[in-house]
Amino acid sequence: MAKYLLLKHYRGAPAPVNNVPMDQWTPEEISAHVQYMNDFAGRLEKTGEFVDGQALAPEGTFVRYDGEGRPPVTDGPFAETKDLIAGWMVIDVDSYERAVELAGELSAAPGAGGKPIHEWLELRPFLAAPPTITE
Repeated sequence: MAKYLLLKHYRGAPAPVNNVPMDQWTPEEISAHVQYMNDFAGRLEKTGEFVDGQALAPEGTFVRYDGEGRPPVTDGPFAETKDLIAGWMVIDVDSYERAVELAGELSAAPGAGGKPIHEWLELRPFLAAPPTITE
């Protein structure tokens, strides 16, 4: 089995087919979207392919170490993941092809008007081992 990360983006990916921002959806449309996501995860739990998943709040802060005895530094002049990443799901599947199949299905979650979003999801494999350095 191989683990993959499915990333849902607020922006930064190509525009989805049903390109209406979630803040313009009705409460019923949001509920239908969340229910689709929960049903999808529930189905994958039964097959043993679901590892974890979460939606992310839009708030967030970059933090980095700034040296001994100095407070951490926050934020900076760069795009922040809080502006880009909406949520994620980790799956554990038998093949890359299965990961692509599931990502395609998840992409069809309903959005405005109850129509599938057909959003682009970023599919990234987990490293199975640390990268090797060759000289």
